[in-house]
This record gives sequence, structure tokens and C-alpha cells, in this order.
Amino acid sequence: QVQLVESGGGLVQAGGSLRLSCTAAGRTFSSYAMGWFRQAPGKEREFVAAISRSGASTYYSEPVKGRSTISRDDAKNTVYLQMNSLKPEDTAVYYCAARRSYTVSPYANNYDYWGQGTQVTVSS
Repeated sequence: QVQLVESGGGLVQAGGSLRLSCTAAGRTFSSYAMGWFRQAPGKEREFVAAISRSGASTYYSEPVKGRSTISRDDAKNTVYLQMNSLKPEDTAVYYCAARRSYTVSPYANNYDYWGQGTQVTVSS
């Protein structure tokens, strides 16, 4: 089992930036590939970004590609999502997820553990 806790969400103006963080309990953080997903009211949960177990490979969804960067710091048991040039359509609850695999995946069903989410609200 691994416990994930997201932080860093909040209210930001369009065009602004946020850095989301996800911290994990335990000493086996480096054994997991990590991902970020988001869910807006009335919509399905959708993939945002993922990073491999080694940190060497990353993968982004088209809506955030070029504006976002996922990274990890295994010494701190933390994965980050830096989001720039935020748009109102980025408004959602953002979830951190962990997968017992080396590789990245955009599919929610491939992830084993989930955090409770952090709210991101972008105003125009």
C-alpha cells in the first residue's frame, strides 16, 4: 500500500502558473511509475501526464502538451506537475496516481493507488 497526498492547487488567473505536488508514504516510491489525472464536474476523469519509474520517460495529453512538465524527486518521495499558461478549461480536481511498473501509461485502469485530489480553478 502507498498513501498519496496532493497539494499546490488553488485559484489562479488565466495565463498564470501552478506547481502541483504529490507526496507518498513509504520508502518504495522509486518502484512506481507516476501519473496525473484530472476531473471536471460532470466529466470523465482524463489523463494529464505520466513519468516512468526512472524518470527518463514522460508522456503528456494533447491539451497540456507544451505547457506542463512532470518531474519526480525520489529522495523526497514527491512527483510534481508544473503547469504554465493556464486556461479556464484546466479547471478541475487534479489527482496523483501510482503504478507498479517501469513505464508510463495514460490509462487510469493501469494505476494502483490514488490520492484524494487537489482543486485547480482558473479564472478568466
